[in-house]
Amino acid sequence: MSKVILREFYELCEGGFCEDLLTEQEKAEVANGTLYLTGVMQRAEAQNGNGRVYPRGILRREVKNYSKLVRENRALGELDHPEDSVINLKNASHMVTDIWWDGDDVMGKVKVLNTPSGEILKSLVSSGVKLGISSRGLGSVSESTNGTVVEEDFQLICFDFVSEPSTQGAWMMKEAKDYNIPTTRADKLNRILNDIVFDLKGE
Repeated sequence: MSKVILREFYELCEGGFCEDLLTEQEKAEVANGTLYLTGVMQRAEAQNGNGRVYPRGILRREVKNYSKLVRENRALGELDHPEDSVINLKNASHMVTDIWWDGDDVMGKVKVLNTPSGEILKSLVSSGVKLGISSRGLGSVSESTNGTVVEEDFQLICFDFVSEPSTQGAWMMKEAKDYNIPTTRADKLNRILNDIVFDLKGE
């Protein structure tokens, strides 16, 4: 079974403000004009707009591998979907700075870069263009009663920004300069506990 490039589209958070996910350093960057976006980046065990289903185990494995790129500041992406399995550095528009699980949803935080493509992305966001995030990967699929299922050989390459996402509730949302958004103790405790569990599992 031959591998093909698999592209999945996700809408990012729509309008308003999401919970404050930025560190103090990132807040300072935002105050100086840096743009961060957050939202759903992938989803397990659900048929997406392309008719494909990503098994939880396969997606968890690939997110774990991708997390290494995130930690090393190498998780770059581009605008639209190039017909390639390689990220072209001259076209890089953003960098994923955090990725985590929320149920079956893969959540992410993205920093828009000061590159030519990054400036285009900033302009689109500031103009109110609704953008989605899309995973780019390499792998094969098989047909089943549950739809088209992604196989074990799947490899996640990156996340690109696109105009036509295929999964509901995955619109990316701008992180605001106003940080008066309430964050409950439960929210903070939940994040800390998730980080501890993540570290204990070695993920």
